[in-house]
Amino acid sequence: MHTLDEVQLPLALKSMTRDELRGLSASIRERLIEVCSTTGGHIGAGLGVVELAVAIHAVFDAPRDQIVWDVGHQGYPHKLLTGRNDRMETLRQEHGISGFLKRAESEFDTFGAGHAATAISAGLGMATARDLNGEEFKVVSILGDGALTCGLAYEGLNNAGASGRDFIVVLNDNEMSIAPNVGAMSKYLTSIQRNPLYNRLRSAVGSVMESSPAKFAGVGHIVRKWEESMKAFLTPGVLFEELGFRYFGPIDGHDIDALMDTLTAVRDFTGPRLVHVITQKGKGFPAGENTEKWHALPPGHDPATGKQLKVSTANANYTSVFGKGLSALATQNEKIVAITAAMPSGTGTGTFASAHPDRFFDVGIAEGHAVTFAAGMATRGIVPVCVIYSTFLQRAYDNVIHDVAIQNLPVVFAMDRAGLVGEDGPTHMGLYDIAYMLAIPGMTISAPKNGAEMLGLLRTAVTHNHGPFCLRYPRDAAPDIVPPISEIEAVPYGTWEVLRKGAGSRDANGGIAILATGTMVLPSLAAAEMLSDEGISATVVNCRFIKPHDAEVLASIVAENKYLLVVEEGTVVNGFGAHMSAVVAGLDSSVTVIAHGVPDEFIEQAPRAKQLASVGLDASGIAAKVKGLRQSDARGARLRAG
Repeated sequence: MHTLDEVQLPLALKSMTRDELRGLSASIRERLIEVCSTTGGHIGAGLGVVELAVAIHAVFDAPRDQIVWDVGHQGYPHKLLTGRNDRMETLRQEHGISGFLKRAESEFDTFGAGHAATAISAGLGMATARDLNGEEFKVVSILGDGALTCGLAYEGLNNAGASGRDFIVVLNDNEMSIAPNVGAMSKYLTSIQRNPLYNRLRSAVGSVMESSPAKFAGVGHIVRKWEESMKAFLTPGVLFEELGFRYFGPIDGHDIDALMDTLTAVRDFTGPRLVHVITQKGKGFPAGENTEKWHALPPGHDPATGKQLKVSTANANYTSVFGKGLSALATQNEKIVAITAAMPSGTGTGTFASAHPDRFFDVGIAEGHAVTFAAGMATRGIVPVCVIYSTFLQRAYDNVIHDVAIQNLPVVFAMDRAGLVGEDGPTHMGLYDIAYMLAIPGMTISAPKNGAEMLGLLRTAVTHNHGPFCLRYPRDAAPDIVPPISEIEAVPYGTWEVLRKGAGSRDANGGIAILATGTMVLPSLAAAEMLSDEGISATVVNCRFIKPHDAEVLASIVAENKYLLVVEEGTVVNGFGAHMSAVVAGLDSSVTVIAHGVPDEFIEQAPRAKQLASVGLDASGIAAKVKGLRQSDARGARLRAG
């Protein structure tokens, strides 16, 4: 038995030979390439941990033993080994297998994981609960894909090492997150891997330990102390041992024999221990291994060559437009710098890095540090642009408030992936940034209707010297052909634009205005056209500044309309609509304001367009909301008259 089709659950691995486990690993790798070439997905990290996943499930007894994967990207082989192979074609599809770890999906997914560096803290929590409950099982946390650059990982290591609990951490070291790892920790791990004298001596120590008769147990103790001394002498610091972990490694993460032998031995010890495993991200992918480009695939690749089968004819996406625009602005202004948290390709800042390497800073998976680092630069007259996904910036919220906003520092936050993000599902939805940024005094919040306006707002942002400024934009193709930023002027600060003027009558039929922001502006215009065909005249306003709002335009809209529909691609709870309701109530309490956004629930994976339609954030949904608003008010008027 060695093919994936013959393995339904991890129990089957217990009776397999090492050669069969190697064959199974090859089968898993082929299956991952086949599936991800069709569905798209984060293939690189999964391909790198195939043998590791096989060995862990062969050695440990899941789900009784708690296997905690960090970063769901690593979890694809785990999913294949835990009863989901026959559904893998639904990966990242609506109602299908999640692209991340998900407790509701399988009892083998012990902890949901979409963001980095959660595994150690969660695993220690499980080990502590086990001890409090008087239970007996093992907890294994697999940290990887660059997560050791994240502060949360160090907090977990520090607490776990001091706890003395029976707890295993496997450090999957592939020298990569999405881009090559950065920072001192990456250099430290590399120095351990590549110190040939240390590794030769370590092998010799192992031979001595194995050949020592049991009656000379004291020799083993002496040899181990000598080994620790040699580590301290030959490496730049025994960091993990000083943190309280017994360190094992580094070992080849693609060598089944080494993995099985090491994990079996480590399993039977107690106390905190860390296994350092060296893997190759993207191993076996035909288009190239261990490269940033293959961290994730869009759908539609040839599994034999890794080449895209169909080249997209869509407009450039917001991300690439932003990256090129920021790089061009930095050519004009030498004070502009770009900061990202391990996402140069995902945020489009790779273009900036190539053009201005001395002013580009990838700080690793460390969003909080990125924000405070930017704040420090801003105190000295630099113009820092922090380019971080909306969902990842949530991890740095205290830094945004404490280190930037309270000090009124001019830091620009470019929030990519704002709104619904399609197949990546709930962990990556950027639905909360409007609400969480609105709560911060002095924060400017903007959202463009298209790519050209995004660049105009970026121009405004880098010249704004009065506090923080954020710019949110979606994971989508820009709806326009975007000219170079040199041809685009800055958007006047705090202004809205009326794109369509409705009847605006305060008569019995009332008047209605749609206040739309960002990605909802063009669908609102389309909705107004649909309503016009039914005899309903609506004003459409591009609220490109969410905070501060355009008080002059709003006053004129309130004066002319009885109904305001506020449309946003973000949570309806405490969002732009809720904010406008409070503002308008202070101007004219007779005006009805309705917020229309994403409802108070987590939105599951599906194509982005389908997600938008499902919550009424397409032209038809917006038009229906307008008609429903008028009909509801008309029914109320009839009841009052009756």
